[in-house]
Amino acid sequence: MANNLTDTGLETSLPPELDYHSLNAQLNLYDKDGNIQFDADRKAARQYFLQHVNQNTVFFHNLKEKLDYLVEEGYYEPEVLEQYSFDFVKSLYKRAYGKKFRFPTFLGAYKYYTSYTLKTFDGKRYLERYEDRVTIVALYLARGDEALAQRLVDEIIDGRFQPATPTFLNAGKKARGELVSCFLLRIEDNMESIARAINSALQLSKRGGGVALNLSNLRESGAPIKKIENQSSGVIPVMKLLEDSFSYANQLGARQGAGAVYLNAHHPDIMGFLDTKRENADEKIRIKSLSLGVVIPDITFELARNKEPMYLFSPYDVERVYGVPFTEISVTEKYREMVDDKRIHKKKVDARKFFQTIAEIQFESGYPYIVFEDTVNRANPIKGRITMSNLCSEILQVSEASEFNEDLTYSHVGKDISCNLGSLNIAKTMDSPDFAGTVETAIRGLTSVSDLSNIASVPSIERGNAMSHAIGLGQMNLHGYLAREGVFYGSEEALDFTNMYFYAVAYQALRASNKIARERGESFVGFEDSKYYSGEYFEKYIEGVWEPQTDKVRELLDASTIYIPTQEDWRQLAADIREGGMYHQNLQAVPPTGSISYINNSTSSIHPIVSKIEIRKEGKIGRVYYPAPYMTNDNLEYYQDAYEIGPKKIIDTYAVATQHVDQGLSLTLFYPDTVSTRDLNRNYIYAWRKGIKTMYYMRIRQLALQGTQVDDCVSCML
Repeated sequence: MANNLTDTGLETSLPPELDYHSLNAQLNLYDKDGNIQFDADRKAARQYFLQHVNQNTVFFHNLKEKLDYLVEEGYYEPEVLEQYSFDFVKSLYKRAYGKKFRFPTFLGAYKYYTSYTLKTFDGKRYLERYEDRVTIVALYLARGDEALAQRLVDEIIDGRFQPATPTFLNAGKKARGELVSCFLLRIEDNMESIARAINSALQLSKRGGGVALNLSNLRESGAPIKKIENQSSGVIPVMKLLEDSFSYANQLGARQGAGAVYLNAHHPDIMGFLDTKRENADEKIRIKSLSLGVVIPDITFELARNKEPMYLFSPYDVERVYGVPFTEISVTEKYREMVDDKRIHKKKVDARKFFQTIAEIQFESGYPYIVFEDTVNRANPIKGRITMSNLCSEILQVSEASEFNEDLTYSHVGKDISCNLGSLNIAKTMDSPDFAGTVETAIRGLTSVSDLSNIASVPSIERGNAMSHAIGLGQMNLHGYLAREGVFYGSEEALDFTNMYFYAVAYQALRASNKIARERGESFVGFEDSKYYSGEYFEKYIEGVWEPQTDKVRELLDASTIYIPTQEDWRQLAADIREGGMYHQNLQAVPPTGSISYINNSTSSIHPIVSKIEIRKEGKIGRVYYPAPYMTNDNLEYYQDAYEIGPKKIIDTYAVATQHVDQGLSLTLFYPDTVSTRDLNRNYIYAWRKGIKTMYYMRIRQLALQGTQVDDCVSCML
C-alpha cells in the first residue's frame, strides 16, 4: 500500500526534460521578468520523486505485507505494532496518507530521504515514505493510546509539531540510536570522575547524542595533587581526551559524535582554555572539533566596567574552604570574600582583556558559547544551581554530583541531564484548529521521549531523567510566520507577537504538565521545593497584565484559536499545580532547529533567515537552493536576512521570548564583515542587560560566501 504510486497520488506526467537538480538550481536565476522562480523548485521536488525516489523504493502489494516484512527482517521493533490491532494500524496509515502531504521544496524532500527515512540495510533502497515515518513515530510515542496516536499523526503531518532529529530518525526502528538529542555531564575533581565522564561520553555518543561536560570543578594547571605542588595538568589534557573520544564514537555512522566543554570565567585555566581555539595555537593544545563554552557571572561585567582586575580562583582551594565544588559557589556573591581569603590561591587578569579575548576567539572560530550564570539562576524555578548548558546552549537544568569507588563503580549515583526535544512550527500552530490541543499533544509526545529513553549505560543520566521527566518544547518558523503576515522581524508588532505567543504557549504547557501529573499521580522529584509549588513562578503573571499592545497582533490573535490567559487564569493554574503537581521539572527550551526545519518548511528556530535563497552544500549532490518559507515575489521586503537585521533586534526578540521559557533559547548573532571586537563586546553587554540567558554561535558574513549557511552541530540541533 504505502509504496504503490496510485495510493500516494504522486504525479506521473511531469515532462522529464530537466532533472531535479537543474530545476532546483533555477532558484538562483531570475526569470525574464526579474522574478525568483519558485515554481521551478516545486517542480524539482516532484521530479525528485519521479526520477529518484519512486525508482528506488521497495514495492509492497499491501500494508500487511509491508509491515510483516519490516518486522520479520529486523527493520521495525515488533513491540510497537503489537500494542495495537491491525485494523487500527491500517486506519492510522490511511489517516496519514489521506492528508495528501507534499514536500513544498526540493531540499525538504532531499533531506528526508537522505537522512531520515528507513532504508534497506545496504542503504540503496527506501522502505518508507514520509507518511510511513510519521505513522510509525506516532505509534511508537503513543504507546498503545489510539487517541494520542491519531493526534500525533495529525500534528506531525500537518506540520504543527516536529519531533527532534533523534526521535524522528529512530522511533520504531530496531537498529537505532536513542531518541534523545543531547546530554550534559558534570565532572568532579578526581580521576575516577574524569574516567567515568570519558566513558560516558563514548557511550552517549555511540547512541547518537551530543554531549556537553562541565570542567569548572577540575583543579587548574600547576595545582597540587596529594599536597605535592605543581602536579596537575589542568583542563586542556582532559579536553584532548574528550575530543578524541567524540571523533571515535558515532551512531552507526548516521550522526557524527560531537561534544562541548564549559569552563567558568573565573577558573585559572580560562585564558588557556580560550587559546585552544586560536588558529595559530600549538598542536599540543589546539582543539579542532570540540565546542567551547564560557560561564560568566555578573561580577565579571562589573569588574570590566570598573576597570578592576579579574581574579581567578583555584577550584581545589575553593572546595577545601567551602566544602562544596567550585560550581556550587556563586562567584558573584563570594567574589570579594574569596579575594580576601589567603587560603585560596588566585591569580588576576585584566577583565577587559578577558572580554577582548573572547571576541578575538569568536572572530576566528565562532566560539565560545556564553552562559550568563546569574541571569540563568535568577530565572531557575528549581532548587539548586545551574552551572552549564549543552551543545547548543538552550538546556538549563540543575545537576547533582556523582561519587565513585576506586573500581569506578558508583558509591552515589548523581543526577545528570538529557535533552528530550521537539518543536512547534509557529506558523502552523497559529493556524491550528485547536491551539491548546496542539501544545498538549506536543507535550505528551515529548513525555514519551523521556519515558521511553534507555540510558542504562550512564546511570547518572538515567537517574536524572527518571527524577525530572524534563523535556524541551521548542519553536521554529517565527520569521516565516511574521513575513507571511506582513510583519517585519524585530519590529514593535513582531516583539508584541513573540511576547504573546510564548506567553500563551507557557500557560498551555504548564496546564498539560499538571494534567499528566494528575493522571499519573506523580510529580518530578523536588517539586515541593520548586517555585512552581511555592507559587513564586506565577507571581509575574498574577500581578501583571499581559495583553497584546498593537492592533496587528490583536488581529492575528483574533484570527487564531490561541487563548490569552488572564490573571485569574494564572491564579487558578497556580492553585491547580500546587494541589495536583507537575510531571515535568522543565518544559521548554528553544534549540537551533537544523535539517528538521527544511523538512518542516520552516525558518530555523526563532532567529531570522540567513538568506532569501539559502545555498547549502549537500553531500555528493553539491549545491542545493532553499527558498525562505512563505516567500513570494510580492512579499520579499519582509525577508531581510539576519545580517541586515542586525544583532540588537535579534537580541530584543529573544529577550521577550526568554521571560516565558523556563530553560534557554539558542541565540546566534550575525554580523557583517566590517564588525569589530568592540561591537561584539557591546552586544555581550546588551544581551546581558536584556536578560538573555545564553549565547550560541556568532557568524560573520564573508562576502565570497554570501547566502551560504554554515553547518552547525548536527548532534544537538533538531
